[in-house]
Amino acid sequence: MTFRGLHDADPLDRSVLVLQDRHKSNLVDTEHLQEVLHPRQQMRAFLSMWRMDRRIRPYVIRAGFYGIYRLGHIMIDWPLITMTITLQDVAIILGLRIDGLAVTGTCVFDVAELCGELLGVTPPADALRGSAISIRWLCQRLSTPTLDADEVALQRSARGFILALLGSFLFADKKGVHVHLCFLPLLRDLMQTLTYSWGGAVLAHTYRELCRASLDRRHGISGCITLIQL
Repeated sequence: MTFRGLHDADPLDRSVLVLQDRHKSNLVDTEHLQEVLHPRQQMRAFLSMWRMDRRIRPYVIRAGFYGIYRLGHIMIDWPLITMTITLQDVAIILGLRIDGLAVTGTCVFDVAELCGELLGVTPPADALRGSAISIRWLCQRLSTPTLDADEVALQRSARGFILALLGSFLFADKKGVHVHLCFLPLLRDLMQTLTYSWGGAVLAHTYRELCRASLDRRHGISGCITLIQL
């Protein structure tokens, strides 16, 4: 690829720059690039809403997400921001598995049937946004198992906790108040859950959010923000 020169890093053939006309770098020369991206992450809110019941801790450990819970909320330190993240970073910082089965599945399912089986509750219409479920509603319904809860009930509470953790921290969107139910079938067998490459999926999601944040009309960045400050 041939470039224009020392003071112009654009290639001679600008057609190779996909979405360049919408990219923030297009504003550098015009001195309009002054806005700071605002991180969209709801880990603090999640932790304040949902205090883990000690009885579900073994199930969260079994699924491989207890380390994420212990990591907790980390304040963003902008001078430490980096844009180069590797699978090794994910494994070291988050402690998630970076090999194993791909995190994939279907988005076509019966919400009432799926939630009834794996969570033991059926969400009302106002707790849903398409195929995503309200994290606050999950907390209200599943964060406090009854004193006589059996293993099935405790596993359902653990699934709700992990699902909310995914939506608040690892796969957070720009609002961080809903989580997609496509993750729920992967939590059916918590021993099987551990075999998935959650680290690889989080890395892919984070890079997608970085790509979206690079567009000139974006004012916020979501995803696992902790990963981009090393």
